[in-house]
Amino acid sequence: MIGKVETYILSKLKGSKLHFTLLDPDSISLDRASVVVHQAQEAGTDGIMIGGSTNASGPGLDALVKTIKATTDLPVILFPGGPSAVSPYADAIFFMSILNSRNPYFITKSQALGALPVKMAKIEPIPMAYLVVEPGMTVGFIGEADLLPRNKPDITVAYALAGQYLGMRMVYLEAGSGADETVPLEIVKKTKSIIDVPLIVGGGIRSPEKAKELADAGADIIVTGTLTEKDTSQLIAVIRAVKG
Repeated sequence: MIGKVETYILSKLKGSKLHFTLLDPDSISLDRASVVVHQAQEAGTDGIMIGGSTNASGPGLDALVKTIKATTDLPVILFPGGPSAVSPYADAIFFMSILNSRNPYFITKSQALGALPVKMAKIEPIPMAYLVVEPGMTVGFIGEADLLPRNKPDITVAYALAGQYLGMRMVYLEAGSGADETVPLEIVKKTKSIIDVPLIVGGGIRSPEKAKELADAGADIIVTGTLTEKDTSQLIAVIRAVKG
């Protein structure tokens, strides 16, 4: 059953491309998070994601979620690094499977361990195929991914379509936080031409020009995270480029 946050996303996608602001609990203070979220909302971001490659959890995660919820009425979506990265204060969680991992733990076992905590927290799960493209960075290492090659887009397309056929309602192409290069435009374009579910792209997006290129290539939702740690003005420029 599609929940409130997913309905919000699908409804907004009928009118425009979207931007999500990603905050890493390990890299941002509560005070800084409040400032970033306020400015991102003013610039037009459509949602706040919380998470990172490490399995941030417990009181620190709860505190960040509550701080953000006190700052904005935008949906707050968990972007978990593991099965314990669940907070009952969030609105939703991207319930992800790293389909190109070598380790079954990241494809199904972590999800099995996290399913009951999500149910008990009463937050909305949004099924997602999570695909890690070269260079992959920390998430590629932690997730033991067979990195999807940049020069062979058909491999990524096949994984994305498999994710859709397995019932996942969104596909996320990830180059890795802090990557020197984004997901190639050709991969984004070909993937979007084949799948029928929203396509999210993140990793290595540092300029408004690159964000717009990815959106124009077919990304429905652009995610930026590293920008929030350094230069909010650049984040605002990226949001405005995506939103047109």
